[in-house]
Amino acid sequence: MDNIDFEQIRLPKHVAIIMDGNGRWAQLRGKHRTFGHKAGADAVRRAVTFARQKGIESLTLFAFSSENWKRPPQEVSVLMDLFFTVLKREVKKLHKHNVRLRIIGDKQGFSEKLQQRINDAEQLTAANTALTLNIAANYGGRWDITQAAKQLAAAVQAGKLSSEAITEEMLANELCLAEQPAPDLLIRTGGEHRVSNFLLWQLAYAEFYFADVLWPDFDEQAFARAIADFSCRERRFGLTSEQVQQAILDTDVTSGE
Repeated sequence: MDNIDFEQIRLPKHVAIIMDGNGRWAQLRGKHRTFGHKAGADAVRRAVTFARQKGIESLTLFAFSSENWKRPPQEVSVLMDLFFTVLKREVKKLHKHNVRLRIIGDKQGFSEKLQQRINDAEQLTAANTALTLNIAANYGGRWDITQAAKQLAAAVQAGKLSSEAITEEMLANELCLAEQPAPDLLIRTGGEHRVSNFLLWQLAYAEFYFADVLWPDFDEQAFARAIADFSCRERRFGLTSEQVQQAILDTDVTSGE
């Protein structure tokens, strides 16, 4: 995809990725599933570098769902060790390249040592501006909405808010990623066509792109293909095509183009 001019096409501000296929990638090579998770870490580095270089504002990666605890104990243990090791090894590189790191999800489910590592990494990179990298770990979309509802319920119980005053915007402001633009593009690797309880609220108007490539093989070319496909989509947000085109014309006139 070397012929794509990224300065001319419409880029998403926020890309979310379900990184699927690590286990199958390893099994195809006669290896244990955990071998694929380690190879998947290299694909994460490539994706982060690509997003930062192309000017994408936010990149959210689904690393470990709240349902993944049900996997074999050995695999879960390797995933936790890998998460800790990658945080320790990569955070200084992220900071050097002006990348802000955020971990979203129920962090109380992790060990105290891992929680401290997460806190240190987030604090170190908090002021960085080139890219916000969100890692969804022990995350579930239903959990996200539930914890947001609990925040509003607590405000109602405390007398700070009436139930009749609750709006969609209020609930959205209590969700993970509330301070960032909503995802424009969801990419899922591995050939599956589902969202798997990922960002259920935030993906309401995202464009979906499903790739057959397994996550460890997801490289810059694969990412570029997804961006090129996104740039050709007409995003209507409930409007008609005619309304969208008129809005574009009005914007061009206002900007003097």
